[in-house]
Amino acid sequence: MTQFPTTGASRDPRPERLLGLLQLLRQYRRPVAADTLAERLCVSRRTLYRDIAALRGQGAPIEGEAGIGYRLRPGFLLPPLMFSEEEVEALVLGARWVGQQGDARLAAAARSAQARIAAVLPDRLRDTAEATALLVPPRDVEPSLALPTLREAIRRERTVALHYRTLDARESRRTVWPLAIGFFEGVQLLVAWCELRRDFRHFRIDRIVALDAGGRMPERRAALLRRWRTETGVPAPDDC
Repeated sequence: MTQFPTTGASRDPRPERLLGLLQLLRQYRRPVAADTLAERLCVSRRTLYRDIAALRGQGAPIEGEAGIGYRLRPGFLLPPLMFSEEEVEALVLGARWVGQQGDARLAAAARSAQARIAAVLPDRLRDTAEATALLVPPRDVEPSLALPTLREAIRRERTVALHYRTLDARESRRTVWPLAIGFFEGVQLLVAWCELRRDFRHFRIDRIVALDAGGRMPERRAALLRRWRTETGVPAPDDC
């Protein structure tokens, strides 16, 4: 079995650097320039080329070449749970927040994921996960019962028929193409394309009276989400 670099007590920085390069390559779907990789890793281009050659020599499926860019072949799995202390804290904080603010199914999934991660962490990192001082506040409102249905519709790219109550208490019925859900303090917002308005609209989920999932969305959600980000100026996750 091919062995890839893992973190440990060694003072040699190269194993951690190689693992960091693999982790970085996983963030890109398309080839990324050597200069970009070198800058993010704080190494020279020459060092980057040596590291890529070393990883290829150990069996890592890195495609590309100098002047074109590099990418990690899809489907490649890194050794599990090679996290730094700060990465562990970030994961625990995120799981705790979802456990407090998500609907029942999402909260249960967050707690389950946190327990599974903690169960296989090395002792030192398990202590970090259990004793982290990063806390989240208790939820201030109960999650809407519409959240699970909306999340399912987003995953499966299904339209949704909404029975909606506006801010001035008027009732409206809309067919929308759900794109994303934003979690804010005290409120969750549905980002959707509205068939009635022929434009993007934001709906407060706590004002949804009833809803029914429909058929397949006429357009791909990813393309619509890119258009919404362009029009609203909201950055993509990789741009944040």
